[in-house]
Amino acid sequence: MIVNNLTLCYHGKVILAPMVRVGTLPMRLLALDYGADIVYCEELIDIKMLQCKRVVNEVLDTIDFVAPNERIIFRTCERERNKVVFQMGSADAERALAVAKLVENDVAGIDVNMGCPKEYSTKGGMGVALLSDPDKIEKILSTLVKGICKPVTCKIRILPSLEDTLNLVKRIERTGVAAIAVHGRKKEERPQHPVHCDIIKAIAEAVSIPIIANGGSHDHIKVYSDLDAFRQVTSASSVMVARAAMWNPSIFRKEGLQPLEKIMQEYIKYAVRYDNHYTNTKYCLCQMLREQLETPQGKKLHAAQSAQEICEAFELGSFYEKITAELAAKGATLQNKAQEEDDQAGDTDVIRMAVKFDKRQYPPQITPKMCLLEWCRKEKLAQPVYETIQRPVDRLFCSVVTVSERKYRSALWDKSKKLAEQAAAIVCLRSLGLPEGKLGDEDPQSPLLHKRKVEERGLWRDQENEETLPGGAPHKKPHLTLGTSSSSCGTPDGP
Repeated sequence: MIVNNLTLCYHGKVILAPMVRVGTLPMRLLALDYGADIVYCEELIDIKMLQCKRVVNEVLDTIDFVAPNERIIFRTCERERNKVVFQMGSADAERALAVAKLVENDVAGIDVNMGCPKEYSTKGGMGVALLSDPDKIEKILSTLVKGICKPVTCKIRILPSLEDTLNLVKRIERTGVAAIAVHGRKKEERPQHPVHCDIIKAIAEAVSIPIIANGGSHDHIKVYSDLDAFRQVTSASSVMVARAAMWNPSIFRKEGLQPLEKIMQEYIKYAVRYDNHYTNTKYCLCQMLREQLETPQGKKLHAAQSAQEICEAFELGSFYEKITAELAAKGATLQNKAQEEDDQAGDTDVIRMAVKFDKRQYPPQITPKMCLLEWCRKEKLAQPVYETIQRPVDRLFCSVVTVSERKYRSALWDKSKKLAEQAAAIVCLRSLGLPEGKLGDEDPQSPLLHKRKVEERGLWRDQENEETLPGGAPHKKPHLTLGTSSSSCGTPDGP
């Protein structure tokens, strides 16, 4: 059965990982290996996603959505592009649409999670908190359906009464969503409580769109044949599995479950290949081991503090070394190629030098950017303007500073925007024959040096005064934050 280009088979198997740390790329790919038709990412909060930048990772052959702190929030790849549903937590229609537009070209569909009972979700009005606000549900889903080309689904829990539940799903159906996933428990119920198959069945019989049955892992789904049995007892179009698939992704294998040791090794290989953070890898392996955590291997896993140590615990040390070496070599090749292209395509109007900023070479609170800004003010010139770009292949930064209509940059790339801007300032200062503020090179007449000495004297006076006063508050240094814009004027920030 095809609904808005999203395949929802009547005998379909859907893996859902709604909990954070579960639905990362390695687990999703392993589920696909064993027969899952569609995979969901873990629930990702809209505000967090809106801070991300889409980056093509040529080393891993992935698409990464990267937060300002360089953390990977969502990673996907071409293999799952038509199989992965992006599940978000949202309580605002416009934010939900903005996130959907950000990711829609890299996923098969968009899902809004209205079934999460966890506090991190409900305190923001998301998850099950939405179930008490049908108007907001309708606005969010209608906005998504009208605003993107990919199919939209949602996941709910059942309400206290069957009548209220049916009224809600009928209202959701009218928004134009492609399907509704129903976790057959109320918001206060947990996995140890029995799933209400009769309620899921009543919902499936009341609407014309596909209903995906969820919540059977604890009591109903142990092996492959249980998937269809759960589908039949709920009259659902397909089945969504979370914990059972996390415990052993070969639950989707018609021929039966594979040995856990084999599954864990396959999972670890994906985790290494796609540079999964070791804490997430460790968490998922612990979920697979469960009652075997006290075995010698379980104790090795518990003690592991890196991806390499995890691999060694499962006799995959040589595999780790081989793959990491290959990825490092590929990264170096791509970086060299990018550097060559950058050098060949360089703007001839830009003055370049191969320099880097090392803050250890400068006195406290004095930087090349400050020196350049002070010189521009003294000469009555416009403030320096910095334009900074990030290279996708290695996520390094390069900045070009414009002073008096001339451009300057370092030929070297840096790991942060601030460092790249400082390096550009150094190039400009050296090209103009100006002091850059390094230790031992300070101009005794420099206003910056005078300002620093005044500040230091004031700091000493404050400290002396505090020593004479009981309970005096400690002196706090000013906190400097980095703006998010790609260009900035010559503000005297640090590295």
